[in-house]
Amino acid sequence: PEFNEGALTVSVVTVPGTSLEESDAIGRRVEQILLADAGVENTDRRQGRAELDEHAQGVNAAEIDVTLKEGVDKERLFEDLRQEFSAIPGTSVTIGQPIGHRIDHMLSGTRANIAVKIFGPDLYELRQVGARVRDAMQTVPGVADLQLEQQMDVPQLQIRADRGAMARYGMTVGQLADAIDVAFNGEVVSQVLEEGRSYDLVVRFPPEFRANAEAISGGMFDTPTGQKVQLSQLATITVARGPNTISRENVQRKIVVQANVAGRDLGSTVADIQRVVAERVTLPAGYHVVYGGQFESQSDATRVLGALSLLSIAAIFLILYAEFRSTRTAALVMANLPLALIGGVAAVLLTGGVVSIASLVGFVTLFGIATRNGILLVAHYRQLLAEGAPFREAVVRGSLERLSPILMTALTAGLALIPLAVGGGEPGNELQTPMAIVILGGLLSATALNMLVLPALYWLFGEWRVLPRDQRSGAHAAIVATVV
Repeated sequence: PEFNEGALTVSVVTVPGTSLEESDAIGRRVEQILLADAGVENTDRRQGRAELDEHAQGVNAAEIDVTLKEGVDKERLFEDLRQEFSAIPGTSVTIGQPIGHRIDHMLSGTRANIAVKIFGPDLYELRQVGARVRDAMQTVPGVADLQLEQQMDVPQLQIRADRGAMARYGMTVGQLADAIDVAFNGEVVSQVLEEGRSYDLVVRFPPEFRANAEAISGGMFDTPTGQKVQLSQLATITVARGPNTISRENVQRKIVVQANVAGRDLGSTVADIQRVVAERVTLPAGYHVVYGGQFESQSDATRVLGALSLLSIAAIFLILYAEFRSTRTAALVMANLPLALIGGVAAVLLTGGVVSIASLVGFVTLFGIATRNGILLVAHYRQLLAEGAPFREAVVRGSLERLSPILMTALTAGLALIPLAVGGGEPGNELQTPMAIVILGGLLSATALNMLVLPALYWLFGEWRVLPRDQRSGAHAAIVATVV
């Protein structure tokens, strides 16, 4: 389930190559829209990230941390903000939350719930396929903050080494590349202490030699022969256009279409996206689509919980058989599991019909609760039968004598779960509330039906005669000895 963190992380991305001044103006406009909402307390913006940052970004990208006031209606806030942000031209705005934002980035490398990754060899073909995938996803209900990765051609200065000319001066391509890097990017050669602070001393060409293509072409470089020559004598310098970024994953080029989900559950939204993309987008040869994000980890967790549920049912059956030494009796106790599932499923349907990981954990917990109720009844039936009570009296009397203990334990557990079940809107209860709702619903149905269904089943299929425990142990030992 989605977290309720009491804060937002708003990602603002405009066209690559946008100046710092224009990007800052767009960021201020987004902040003004945020602060104009009554549910927002304050904002804090970061414009771009340093080149050596782990997640480097250009000045065309900004991240805004938003603190919300208590009791704000998030669904209403998100809807209003998205409507306001849609009026900002050439800008993609993604709304998330701090923890969820980092989880999304860890799972898929994007800042959204869903990441549709298109892989292929040609960047320009990738952009066209990505645009078609984005257009197809726009038709899916529940898709919000839809964004195609910002890739476009930007002006570039391309320096291509002239190997023949370089050979005349005894220079290699590697030496020229290192010289160009030092001349225009700079190299730290020492540190300077000033007023108690340490500053790097960087050596590089002065600004007038880095101002334009003509100045760069005229830059003088040392060669191994001792001569100083202009860069234009060692390489061909041209002004062209090229991609602003090239994204790769597992050595393959990719482009990403990302989106969040609003007003729907994640699983059904992803299923509709996969269906629509398969129907409307024809992929060229050598291109393929991979779906990533939260739903991927949710699917993995669902499979693990499903396997653990089967293992828990098998373990419960083995424990019951070891206790009662009867397959029939163990099966009668296990009949309580469907009774608990009825209430759990009904509770999920009444609260929105979304089965999350927390709900699945609640269903697994119900297995133990339902089995406990069955053990209380069946064990008492068998005790009365072992004491010599008639079968009908054992079932009726055993049910009446175990009614109070079963109701008391169910009532205690139910009262403890009610605060968790009704506190879903509070931060920190996102996982506890769906689990409590499932357990509470299953507890009600299992307790009510257990007192009606299990006595009837035992009357029809139960063992009419039960040996005392010491005689059962002796008989079991004799059987084992005979088999051996």
